Amino acid sequence: MSHIIRRSLTTHLKKLTIGLIPADGIGREVIPAAQQILEALPTGADDPSFNFIYIDAGFEYFQKHGTALPEKTLDILKNECNGALFGAVSSPSHKVAGYSSPIVALRKHLDLYANVRPVKSVISDKDPNQKPVDILIVRENTECLYVKQERQLIDEATGLKVAWADRKISEYASKRCGKMAFEMALGRDKLRQNVPLEQRIWKSKPKVTIVHKSNVLSITDGLWRESVRSVKEKDHKYDSVDMDEQIVDSMVYRLFREPQAFDVVVAPNLYGDIISDGAAALVGSLGVVPGANVGDNFVIGEPVHGSAPDIAGQNKANPIAAIRSAGLLLEHMGYPKHAFKIYNAVENVMRKGDILTPDLGGSSTTQQVTDAILKAL
Repeated sequence: MSHIIRRSLTTHLKKLTIGLIPADGIGREVIPAAQQILEALPTGADDPSFNFIYIDAGFEYFQKHGTALPEKTLDILKNECNGALFGAVSSPSHKVAGYSSPIVALRKHLDLYANVRPVKSVISDKDPNQKPVDILIVRENTECLYVKQERQLIDEATGLKVAWADRKISEYASKRCGKMAFEMALGRDKLRQNVPLEQRIWKSKPKVTIVHKSNVLSITDGLWRESVRSVKEKDHKYDSVDMDEQIVDSMVYRLFREPQAFDVVVAPNLYGDIISDGAAALVGSLGVVPGANVGDNFVIGEPVHGSAPDIAGQNKANPIAAIRSAGLLLEHMGYPKHAFKIYNAVENVMRKGDILTPDLGGSSTTQQVTDAILKAL
């Protein structure tokens, strides 16, 4: 999949305990699919084996128990698990008293400060005209508007409601997210050296594109921009990595017009969320784009798609994003060989184009796609 082997969190462990948090909607279908793939990996002397713990979180759990992220779930993740997979959460668009997103809370509790989303096209034998895309989006994961500091007042002059939201950007969080982006750019370049030049989508020097809106938000986005730039400017390790910038609105425009212009993209939390979801349209569906919430001591794989209540329980959900997220989890835990077995199996199925779920124009079920990937392994 040509993203990055960043660092090993668990290189010497042969028995990995993975927390499985299906949460809401189709999460309960795609997480078991990812589990099947992990269980089908080789089990030799140099291969990891897996123990799985199913744990609770989500809006549906909140409706029954009054909390979206029980303390028991946090305790199990912190004390018993080496990593985790999260399915999907149904966060309502209207205010629900006492509810907040469990995945946002998990990112903060476990200090998973970067959301890593590779967006890579697989040129299908049945659609050879698809745009070639190979972008890694690194999204700061703990700050911006996601600190959720909101308030509502009555404007004395008009008597009407006014809502405010505070936004947080810190030099500390910006620099460490920027550092991860530059590290990943180096790692992707190293992996590409094993691929013939004519087969690469990105053929130039590694590059990091910093996304911001500092022409308007000169203090907050200005600090983000300066902090990320300083990572390269103060460390000669990154001399081989090109750096450029994009104002967020022109970034969206260029992303769809010329996605081949981007290698690694690093963005504040909100911009990164929007860009990475939009980029999924370039490669067919939200159902194929994986993600990982990455910190220095823990990783949670998380597909980009939502809970999709309209198809939940119908065996129509695309399991590919969750399966690729399981690969991404292994990659960041120090098992690149096993991760790439998963990536290659998925790409094999997508390239043939015979067994696909409805979001990709097929008619296959969740389990049929999972079975095809199992066979490709």
